[in-house]
Amino acid sequence: MVTTLPATATMLPESELSDPQSGLIPKMSARSVSVYYGAKQAVDDVSIDIQTKYVTAFIGPSGCGKSTFLRALNRMNDTIPGARVDGEIMLDGEDIYRSGMDVVHLRARVGMVFQKPNPFPKSIYENIAYGPRIHGLAEGKAELDAIVEKSLRRAGLWEEVKDRLADSGTALSGGQQQRLCIARAIAVDPEVILMDEPCSALDPIATAKIEELIDELRGRYAIVIVTHSMQQAARVSQRTAFFHLGKMVEYGKTSDIFTNPREERTKDYITGRYG
Repeated sequence: MVTTLPATATMLPESELSDPQSGLIPKMSARSVSVYYGAKQAVDDVSIDIQTKYVTAFIGPSGCGKSTFLRALNRMNDTIPGARVDGEIMLDGEDIYRSGMDVVHLRARVGMVFQKPNPFPKSIYENIAYGPRIHGLAEGKAELDAIVEKSLRRAGLWEEVKDRLADSGTALSGGQQQRLCIARAIAVDPEVILMDEPCSALDPIATAKIEELIDELRGRYAIVIVTHSMQQAARVSQRTAFFHLGKMVEYGKTSDIFTNPREERTKDYITGRYG
């Protein structure tokens, strides 16, 4: 079922924000979330449930608020002066904006992969080991070695780099760097992975590898991807939310959004009338 969110602040019934057929408790839930940069409102009254079972894609024209909303899911907007988030975002039923929330721990649970690969200027090994080390996830070098190998394997990078772990992560190709960043996010055992246009700077071959990786990771994590490519959203996601002018216009099964959208604005965007 495709859910259409109204333009007003009226809340939809809970059954229409989630997927009643899945029987799953949402991993993350947003209710009436608005984001402001100073006096400018970038996101207007968004409510959505994010399930572990699915890859959820956010699509929409540039400047529609999809990346801003994504960053609200792990409080990355906190780093922007003047940014303010209203509403409620819950992770396993806990308000992530409550006072006293450990934001460092939150960002370990809700990892992020950015548009441009951003490996640390350290070795491949240290890129992966850094997070587990500071979060105390390994008691000794043997455990740390195991986490590094496991993370690189899950990211489909182990066979390419296992003999050069001491080399700098910045020496890898763009596609390898992005997979390294995904491995780095995985290494701290997250529950949610946010991806902000992770393939926009990559060539088609590297993009295909990232998309294969997203499919392999599905089910183990809740994955949310912002993409400018409707074709990519159709390939990798099971749920799609369409954003326009700061609002979430429509949300539902990806197949329904692309073949039978209920909202005229969604249809116009999908058919290329604007965007």
